[in-house]
Amino acid sequence: MTSIYDPRITALLCIDFYNDFLSEGGKLWPWVKDIAQEINLLDNLRSIVRTAREAGITVYHVPHHRSEPGDYADWKYPSPYQLGATEGQIFAKGTWGGTFHDDFQVQPGDIVATEHWASSGFPNTDLEHKLKRYGKEKIICVGLLANTCLEATARIGMELGFHVTLVRDGTAARSREALHAALDIDGPTYAHEILTTSELISAIKNATSTDKSAA
Repeated sequence: MTSIYDPRITALLCIDFYNDFLSEGGKLWPWVKDIAQEINLLDNLRSIVRTAREAGITVYHVPHHRSEPGDYADWKYPSPYQLGATEGQIFAKGTWGGTFHDDFQVQPGDIVATEHWASSGFPNTDLEHKLKRYGKEKIICVGLLANTCLEATARIGMELGFHVTLVRDGTAARSREALHAALDIDGPTYAHEILTTSELISAIKNATSTDKSAA
C-alpha cells in the first residue's frame, strides 16, 4: 500500500535542479539527456513540484556546492568527482549553469538548504535541522544524479530516521545501468517507497482529499 503524504509532515527535496543538469547547453545535460528525454524527466519534475505546492507540501531546495576556483586547494583527499567539478567549474557560482532552472526557482515558503560539497545533502549542511525544525518526517527525493547525490541524500535520510520515497521517473543518470542500480538494486535496501510520478501524484492528491474530508 502506498504511503499517505500528509503535507504537515512531508517535504519534497529538489536535489541539484541546476541549469548545468537540466537545461540544453548545461555542462552536464549531455550526461543525462538521453535518459531524461526518454522518461520525460522535466515534465515529471514540473508535475511533481506543482502538485506538491498545491497540496501544501513544502519544497526544499537541496543544492550542490557552486564551484569557485581553488575550492579544493587545501583539501587532503578530494574525490575524483570533486576535482573534476572544480576543473570544469560545474555549477559555477555566479553563472547561468549554477542557477536553478527557470521552472524551479525558489518561491515564497520554500526552504533552501546550505550547499553540500559531496554527494549527500545532509552532512555539513542545515538540511536535517530545517526538516526537523518544521516537523517533517517524510522526504520525497527527486533530482540528480540517481546514483550519486539523490541516492546519497535519500540513504542518509533513512539513517537519520526519515521515511524516504524515491520516484522512478523523477531522476536520471549517465547510463541505464546506473539508474537500474540506484532504483532497483540499492533503492529497495533503504527506501520505504519507490513510485512513479503518476503514483506519487495520486497519493499526494488522495492525502489532500482525505484531509479535507476529515475536516
